[in-house]
Amino acid sequence: MIGLRVDALRVVFDGFAAVDGVSFEVQPGESFGLVGESGSGKSTVLRAVCGLARRAGGEVALTAKAGAPPVPEPGSKAFRRQVQMVFQDPYGSLHPRQTVDRALAEPLAIHGLADGEARIERALEEVGLGAGFRFRYPHQLSGGQRQRVAIARALILEPQVLLLDEPTSALDASVQAEVLNLLERLRRERQLSFVMVSHDLAVVTHLCERLAVMQRGRIVETVAGADLAAGRVQAAYTRALMEAAAGFRRPLA
Repeated sequence: MIGLRVDALRVVFDGFAAVDGVSFEVQPGESFGLVGESGSGKSTVLRAVCGLARRAGGEVALTAKAGAPPVPEPGSKAFRRQVQMVFQDPYGSLHPRQTVDRALAEPLAIHGLADGEARIERALEEVGLGAGFRFRYPHQLSGGQRQRVAIARALILEPQVLLLDEPTSALDASVQAEVLNLLERLRRERQLSFVMVSHDLAVVTHLCERLAVMQRGRIVETVAGADLAAGRVQAAYTRALMEAAAGFRRPLA
């Protein structure tokens, strides 16, 4: 299993520090969340980790338990295979003119992985989509099915760290619960490490063991999911987030 360490991460856009000195560590096999209001820098952290946003400072590194094989260097092809991302919009993250089969085959070709047929079939089965979905186009799928395809595309490279950027925010509540339960099952079966961004406290405490609360590009508090659900928090901003989250509940049925 592989974990993730982020140390003093800084991302600047046109002189504005969108992320300013963010540090946290995700243990191998742990599910970690980032919460906060829109514009707090949560998604930018994920983009900086996977290389989609340029780092102005700080360090990103994979970690492993003692005795494990060496972890790949950030920015390397091996690193990109080990760290995959699932984006927020299931409608925008899939090419409208590519079939599901082509969307899943593309990362295999990029990384030179063989046995593509078996990998594609296995990936679709793992996310609850049978072989009948393989040659469909995105417009022939529901939002939940599209997000399952996006999850399959991320998992087909067999990564150890999965970055989840509001993966259920565009879905209906019932479909949202199905996708979250799918992600949790996959995490246990594959022994994955998760970093999940969400503005929904109920969602993130359902899936994450620990979480960091972000405000204006900085972490104001790190707390266990159970403590957040019980209201055992210290920062005034965290309390304000809880008050703003009308109907906040830990269980997600």
